Amino acid sequence: MSALADGAGVTAETIRSIRLRRQQLRSPCAESPGEVVRNLLAVQSQEFPYARWTLAQRTPASTSPDVEQAVAEGSILRTHILRPTWHFVHRDDLGWLMGLSADRLHQGNKGMYRQTGTDEDSAGRSGLILAAAVADGAHKTREELAEVLGQAGFPSKGLGFIYHLMHAEISRILVSGSPIRSPGGALKQTYALFEERVPGFVRTPLTGEDREEALGKLALRYFGSRGPATIKDCAVWSGLTMKDVKLGLQVAGTLSPGALATVSLDGLEFYLNPEDVGVLTNAGGPSRAHDAGLPRIDLIQCYDEYVMGYSQSRHYLGGTAPYFPEDNGPMHVVLLDGRLAGWWRHGFSGGSCQLDVRMNRPASPAEQMALDAEVERYGRFLGMETRLL
Repeated sequence: MSALADGAGVTAETIRSIRLRRQQLRSPCAESPGEVVRNLLAVQSQEFPYARWTLAQRTPASTSPDVEQAVAEGSILRTHILRPTWHFVHRDDLGWLMGLSADRLHQGNKGMYRQTGTDEDSAGRSGLILAAAVADGAHKTREELAEVLGQAGFPSKGLGFIYHLMHAEISRILVSGSPIRSPGGALKQTYALFEERVPGFVRTPLTGEDREEALGKLALRYFGSRGPATIKDCAVWSGLTMKDVKLGLQVAGTLSPGALATVSLDGLEFYLNPEDVGVLTNAGGPSRAHDAGLPRIDLIQCYDEYVMGYSQSRHYLGGTAPYFPEDNGPMHVVLLDGRLAGWWRHGFSGGSCQLDVRMNRPASPAEQMALDAEVERYGRFLGMETRLL
């Protein structure tokens, strides 16, 4: 693993520029939503309508139906994994990634399992019932599974129901199915049988060399798509220990020699793609548009990987996110040339979308043009008229 001893002169703008490009918010973008998930390995997705945009905005022209189709077909799956919270993961990665994190997820849930009576015996029995309910492609909504569990004497609402479902997800029994449209047109998520959506997986936890290889793969994928980033950034993002991340970096050096480099910045050690070391050395890296004096606005969700992919070094974003307003105001993130510059949210009425965008300061004429272009892009993604409030 190559190293750059001193990153003196490196600016926050340079770090943001590299992260934007590696996360495919800048060219070269991905060809499809599935390629976005392959690159980022796992994409936080608890707010499904906004999470669709997270994937689409990293491609040249993907739309909301394109993302929904990938989820319906199962190339992109949505489940509780890592910290845990909802994430999109490519089906080719979910088996080994869940094998790596399942034990820690169950360990982290132990308190809630006890509180809700979700012990190993009851979870084992409910898991068999849930598996039978969705077998042979019989994807079911949460409401339908609640009825199934309720008829069998298990909790059908509240935390007890939620943690029986989550236990089944982490145990590789359930995973996302094909979304369906309600009579009112809303998209409803469903659950499917894990083994039918992720063929060839091994249900037992990864151990020994298999686990070490998985740690190495995670390190390569995380730092390759999010660098420059620190070991602590990766540990918080993945839910792994810092010891595991360090081991993963050692194994990564064996799996793919020279794939990662290190640089010392602000008293911390950062890992990144070696191709970006020269950018840091020259303290360059702003996008061409920025070099030409043209601003760039991005509307990203507050759980976007550009935010949630970091913890120790999130301050390079230039502000605090995610942010939860007390007045029910916008909470999603406006970026101006990669730096936090405001907040936004969407609303729908009369067959159109209204965007509530609140900048931290009044936009200049050029910035307003950039914002208008992003609003137009969001409208193309949704396939409907979209305007600023």
